[in-house]
Amino acid sequence: MLELKNLTKKYGDNTVLDNINFVFDKGVYGLLGANGAGKSTLMNLITDNIKRTDGEVLYNGTDILSLGAKFRKNVGYTPQLQGMYEDFTARAFLHYIGSLKGMKHKEIKAQTEEFLDVVGLKKAAHKRLGSFSGGMRQRVLIAVAMLDRPEILILDEPTAGLDPEERIRLRNYIADMGRERTVILATHVVSDIESIAHSVIMLCKGKPAAVGTPSQLISGIREKVYEICGTYDEINTLKKDYGKGQIYQTEKGYVLRIVADEKPCGFQNTSGNITLEDVYLYYAEGRT
Repeated sequence: MLELKNLTKKYGDNTVLDNINFVFDKGVYGLLGANGAGKSTLMNLITDNIKRTDGEVLYNGTDILSLGAKFRKNVGYTPQLQGMYEDFTARAFLHYIGSLKGMKHKEIKAQTEEFLDVVGLKKAAHKRLGSFSGGMRQRVLIAVAMLDRPEILILDEPTAGLDPEERIRLRNYIADMGRERTVILATHVVSDIESIAHSVIMLCKGKPAAVGTPSQLISGIREKVYEICGTYDEINTLKKDYGKGQIYQTEKGYVLRIVADEKPCGFQNTSGNITLEDVYLYYAEGRT
């Protein structure tokens, strides 16, 4: 079990995270929020990559600062920034990281092949990392995070650069892993977590704006979703007036959907096809 108690991070007078309290158990936890909301900072605090200003991060009741390497051995982390040795092959890189983790050679070999297959890189395992695309490099980092089967898996934008088929395959695997371990998944791709997250944390300006299952969060805004139909020019003009919103095309024409506390003039309430993306748009504007 991972518990955050009054976790706070400041840079000078700027508070990036403000008194975060949360308990993570087994399951998949989605972390949503706009750029600058504090997602990456939170993950770096949990992995002890940066120093906290205040508060605690407890693993099974003990502060991770006291546990040190014992805690880090139980954590797999895929950061957004891709740092790796360009001259290594994908297979050699996983072997190298496995050795650093203190894994036995037999385990390194078996898990390397298993996880390269999971991320769809089995056929490219002999190629140098310097020749890999951004998406392929991201998949290598995901495989690295899985090595030694950590109890806590932290994934920062893990599907960035992946095509739809790869994204679905990885999403299904993450769902399976969440049955036996804690998986914290930060992403801008809302569909990545809508179908697999046990709980979602919406971060806004360093604070949780909303917490709940996807269905709970969707129910919470069901009466706040409004639509209006019109020509493309009409809809595009309205979008400029209302700021955030979604434009999509139907057999009746173009539709603008917005999520607001009050019904705008000319709009109609809609309770159909509401998704976690609507929740994201609502809280991304700073509502609590």
